[in-house]
Amino acid sequence: MNIILLGAPGAGKGTQATRISEKFGLPHISTGDIFRDNIKRGTEIGLLAKSYTDKGQLVPDEVTCKIVEERLKAPDCKDGYLLDGFPRNLFQAQELDKFSKVDAVLNIDVDLSLLMARLCGRRVCKNCGESYHVDFLGGKADCERCGGELYQRKDDNEETVGNRLRVYNEQTAPLIEYYTKKGVLRSVNGVGDIEEVFARICEVLR
Repeated sequence: MNIILLGAPGAGKGTQATRISEKFGLPHISTGDIFRDNIKRGTEIGLLAKSYTDKGQLVPDEVTCKIVEERLKAPDCKDGYLLDGFPRNLFQAQELDKFSKVDAVLNIDVDLSLLMARLCGRRVCKNCGESYHVDFLGGKADCERCGGELYQRKDDNEETVGNRLRVYNEQTAPLIEYYTKKGVLRSVNGVGDIEEVFARICEVLR
């Protein structure tokens, strides 16, 4: 099954992606991870992407699409994949249609007003990347999964979060309409504890 994971920043995509990947045996493909891997290996397209990121610029859609297309050709994707962070806009969605068939688009739906509080209170593990919220940590500063140190990302502040939500609304939210028309969108209420939301996801993917 080829799945796209949609949701605004702070909706819980990263947390749920790990569980979906394990449950359904799908490789979790994050565009950020692909960029870092290609840059680390010094591939031609990785060096091209680095030429933009080094200047603080966004990697152009054409380059991003090419990197994703190459990644989906890997052997571990032959039985399906979970795409997280791609497509981010209609152009990328239309390009994806040219090289892969999407079976389901899972939209984790959380009211934007709740996301501000959720993101500003987020703490992330330096080792494994697991996310927590200060409301549920009870003062703990270590990751429950691996024992790593928890920290607040520099971009988890009101100004930056507000901008990220605005960009999401403008660029990524229209994908909901695009995939609804294609009949593949599955929306899930993203409010609740992690396991509760995951149970809803499993229900709609069955």
